[in-house]
Amino acid sequence: MPKLKRDESELPDTEHIESLARGLRLIEVFGAERRPMTLSDVAKACGLPRATARRILLTLQKSGFVTSDERLFELTPRVLRLASAYLASNQISTLLQPAMDLVSDKAKEVCSLAIWDGDDAVFVARSSPARVFSAGIDLGYRLPLFCTSVGRVLLGRLGNDDLAATIDRMTLTKQTDTTLIDKPTLVATIIADRTKGYSLVDCEAEPAFRSIAVPVRRYDGMIVAAANIGAHVDRITTGEMIDRFLPPLKRMAEDVRPLVM
Repeated sequence: MPKLKRDESELPDTEHIESLARGLRLIEVFGAERRPMTLSDVAKACGLPRATARRILLTLQKSGFVTSDERLFELTPRVLRLASAYLASNQISTLLQPAMDLVSDKAKEVCSLAIWDGDDAVFVARSSPARVFSAGIDLGYRLPLFCTSVGRVLLGRLGNDDLAATIDRMTLTKQTDTTLIDKPTLVATIIADRTKGYSLVDCEAEPAFRSIAVPVRRYDGMIVAAANIGAHVDRITTGEMIDRFLPPLKRMAEDVRPLVM
């Protein structure tokens, strides 16, 4: 299997800029807390001394990424430039958007694209037919890998031993009453999904919501993303999902494969 690009944790200390890492972590904290924060709040959430957190906040404020009323700090819209830069430069989401539009139009449902980040699947593209009001799965939305159709498809890129080791180190927390958290059974389920070429998850990530996903592979066969369609259980059965949604999803993934680098 081709080796994936190494992540920050694998960098030698001489290549790691701690102050930059702390600044990025601080920005992420605002997203997790979903509210303006005091200096003490930020320092505690980041696990940093107050003096260090203050220097980072003032640096971000001077750069236009943070604003403050001298008591509370919050992010500014300038932070969206970081997300925009990713979306504009991400070849997978840019390439698949037109194909997803076709799938969404044919299925009359929202089609989403997710990639692997940490222990989560992160949604980086989506398409919705005009008649469908969609909420919840916005760009940047994160869901656990282990209990989602896109996540299980992404985990399927691992060999059996690596998959078992990855699942073993994860903390599996029930998201609903039906979430599968038995690790050997989960590994077997992901292997079976890989063999089938798709994953269908029924009410494990969110109550009363089911989803079907297929792998998006690059030219050499490596799984780089997952595309899915989901729906409320009152609107569609699992059998209907396989009959209606799986064929267009598979065709899309096969059509774009030669183009994904």
